[in-house]
Amino acid sequence: MHELNKIVAYLDQELKIKQIPDYPGAINGLQLRGKKNINKVGAAVDAALPVIEEATKENIDLLLVHHGLFWGGTQRIDGALYKKIKTAMDSGMAIYSSHIPLDIHNRFGNNVLFAKSIGLTKGIPFLDWQGIDTGLRFNVEMDRSNLLKKIEKTLKNKIHIAPGGPAKIKKLGIITGGAGTHVDAVAQEGIDTFITGEGQHHTFTMAEELGVNLIYAGHYATETFGVTSLANHLAKKYKLKKQFIHHPTGL
Repeated sequence: MHELNKIVAYLDQELKIKQIPDYPGAINGLQLRGKKNINKVGAAVDAALPVIEEATKENIDLLLVHHGLFWGGTQRIDGALYKKIKTAMDSGMAIYSSHIPLDIHNRFGNNVLFAKSIGLTKGIPFLDWQGIDTGLRFNVEMDRSNLLKKIEKTLKNKIHIAPGGPAKIKKLGIITGGAGTHVDAVAQEGIDTFITGEGQHHTFTMAEELGVNLIYAGHYATETFGVTSLANHLAKKYKLKKQFIHHPTGL
């Protein structure tokens, strides 16, 4: 058992919540206060209603998510949002969200852990956005076909590729989640193969025209790493029970 306030203070400092910019609706940090003392920490990619309902059934006291409750700016507490907040509050469950701060963290981040899962280490931060580097780049020597097999084996997920780049990969970039729209900026960085979660329709033909292999490995699948690792770390540090709530979107 440990106090929520102390855990939140630790997370805020470790993830540099106040220093790292994000989209306006992300609201990183503690989004919903719950019980004073925490016995069990949970992790999930999305603060979706089915996730919150499952978490309360599993007696989770603190739910860590990558995509939080609030994305649309000021909004009415009604409909699904009301149900999510009420369900969590009725059980006393706190919700803590970390988006870009968790993506780019050098230990618990989605980028670094996904890269490690496919055998890539010592990545170099790249692709500036509002003064921070949002991805990792790697100098490699590998066949495109072997890379695709590694990704599918690791994620247990069918991936999609716009094969616009070379079959022999030398410059590889990773930004987990929905970064397909950045393929133009990535190409300008000299990357010949870019792995992300998903992208809009036009990113496929754009990648072909830019001469880049654009690999869509799944938004959900590439972003399970951070929250899982963070929950494991908190469980060990504070001697808490832990659980991952799996709610894949298939995207």
